Amino acid sequence: MKTLMLGNQAVARGLYEAGCGFVSSYPGTPSTEITEEAAIFEEIYAEWAPNEKVAMESAFGASLFGVRSFCGMKHVGLNVAADPLFTISYTGVNAGMVIAVADDPGMHSSQNEQDSRHYAIAAKMPMLEPADSGEALKFTKKAFEISEQFDTAVLLRMCTRIAHSQSVVETGERTSSEVKEYEKNGAKYIMMPGNAIKRHPVVEERTRLLIGFAEETPLNRVDAGKDTSVGFITSGTAYQYVKEAFGDTHPVLKLGMVNPLPVRKIIDFSKAVDKVIVVEELDGIIENHCRNIGVDVTGKEIFPNFGEFSNNYVAEKLGLESGKFRKVGAVIPARPPVMCAGCPHRGLFYVLKKNRLTVLGDIGCYTLGAVPPLAAVDSTICMGASVSGLHGFNKAGGDSRRTVAVIGDSTFMHSGVTGLINIAYNESSSTVIILDNSITGMTGHQQNPTTGFNLKGDPCTKIDLEALCRSIGINRVRVVDPYNLAECDAAIKEETAVDEPSVIISRRPCALLKYVKHPGPVISDSNKCRSCKACMQIGCPAISMKEGKAVIDNTLCTGCGVCIQMCRFDAIKSR
Repeated sequence: MKTLMLGNQAVARGLYEAGCGFVSSYPGTPSTEITEEAAIFEEIYAEWAPNEKVAMESAFGASLFGVRSFCGMKHVGLNVAADPLFTISYTGVNAGMVIAVADDPGMHSSQNEQDSRHYAIAAKMPMLEPADSGEALKFTKKAFEISEQFDTAVLLRMCTRIAHSQSVVETGERTSSEVKEYEKNGAKYIMMPGNAIKRHPVVEERTRLLIGFAEETPLNRVDAGKDTSVGFITSGTAYQYVKEAFGDTHPVLKLGMVNPLPVRKIIDFSKAVDKVIVVEELDGIIENHCRNIGVDVTGKEIFPNFGEFSNNYVAEKLGLESGKFRKVGAVIPARPPVMCAGCPHRGLFYVLKKNRLTVLGDIGCYTLGAVPPLAAVDSTICMGASVSGLHGFNKAGGDSRRTVAVIGDSTFMHSGVTGLINIAYNESSSTVIILDNSITGMTGHQQNPTTGFNLKGDPCTKIDLEALCRSIGINRVRVVDPYNLAECDAAIKEETAVDEPSVIISRRPCALLKYVKHPGPVISDSNKCRSCKACMQIGCPAISMKEGKAVIDNTLCTGCGVCIQMCRFDAIKSR
């Protein structure tokens, strides 16, 4: 049956049809929907893991037992999972194992723009890259076959445009994948030095065989074209841009297997055209490979190794006439991201700014606390870095009375708790604020170990943050309501003043959760408003100034009451 599917949905369908039985992931845009869609199938056990490292190790365990397994993550998540990735390359697998990594050219929702193909090269692990939803399904199924044929985990590289765009896929039936028998094999699976040194040559021989596979597999194909003055080598979403710009006029070598890359196939293609142009987003990996095997190509002289491409961009860079493709005529107004009306983080960040504290931030929707008018965050590096960075900042001589870390509940479970253990163990006078909004907010409301529900929404073990913090040696733990500015202000002043580690848990559910009941919009009295704009300091999208007076947008306001506490003239009230 043919149907439209998102790329991520197609990957999940591929998992189902391939007989995958185990899925473990950590949510990360643009990869999140793969696991959410996989969880719909009763034949697949699916879970959210605390972080990507745990997810990959869990998927390996399932593969070791004999069940086809999968883990998914975004590109920066692969950094977290790099430790098991490199060693799993040595051990190989039992049942097939596929690892999806979603890159984010253009950094639509990421803190960097890294190219995950480098990981495939460094780990000497095969990587496939689909160019549309149909290929996402087919390549996922093929990845399991390659995994078991060559005794290796296989990386599936997605990107934002393929993951979140729709195209036609042809669905099939689920393949019954029998559980492979697990046999003890210490020489293969126990990676102590004596065994690991013998596995490295196995990896090198596997790479040699995979290069031969890359020469013959239809994953790498040539699209014919009559005009051989120029031939293109490309992959993934860049392939779509080339085809949209040039149609079938020029030959195109489409690489669906981007590691290891073929040699003879590329050389033969280059001999059939006068000039070869490589079109690839981010780094010049295909381009460098071509040059290493003696093929003269043009690539990064034309296309940069940063940013996201488009059909118009490719056409313009290659000198096609302007206006070949439809463009939006009107100027689209900028819509920078902002914390939602009623967001529980807003009041806490206002208090931090008011107290002029140095705030080490973390990854989550609360990173928007860095945006004016709040502008209350000083650094954001990666998941968990706020807590570890706070310890280093203070130990190096920072004023612990003027410095705090903020981290979300899901991020804290992901990689913040180890930093807090470091603070307790090394007796750092540091204050960590856990922003507990009862959900993983930034990636679209996924459950996490602190919510009490699993991926499928069933009740499960709920981690007690207060008990956890105390169990690792934090004696000062207190909970505040971020809607109460006075309470937050008092807690921050008191905890930063003490000469010992402390934790403040700012607890209030995300305003967008369906079960959260709001009191309704507040009222602004233009007669009492003095146009001081104090209410504008919290950056709430429901508040604006019209004709010099504060106005509340009833369609946005949730009635959190933070602005009421800001107004000294009683111009804003509850209904």
